[in-house]
Amino acid sequence: MALVVIFVLGIGNFALHKAVLESGHPLLGQMPGFVHMLGGRFTMATEFLILFAALLLAANGWPGLAWAYLGYSCLNALAAWLILTDRV
Repeated sequence: MALVVIFVLGIGNFALHKAVLESGHPLLGQMPGFVHMLGGRFTMATEFLILFAALLLAANGWPGLAWAYLGYSCLNALAAWLILTDRV
């Protein structure tokens, strides 16, 4: 069950990440150069590595990691909401 929860949250994280990258928000222009490498694919790869690590750990006896990934996803959602609604 933890794997399903983490996977679904991961899909949401990818969607939010892509929406922020495509928003054209001025805050993105202030990010370091490595963030813009390959048109944002570098940060998407980082997001994938976090999801992959969470799935591997949960599959190997750490089902409580789903709670940690839920917290991470909530922070991502809050940050995306702040950026996409121009509150930052």
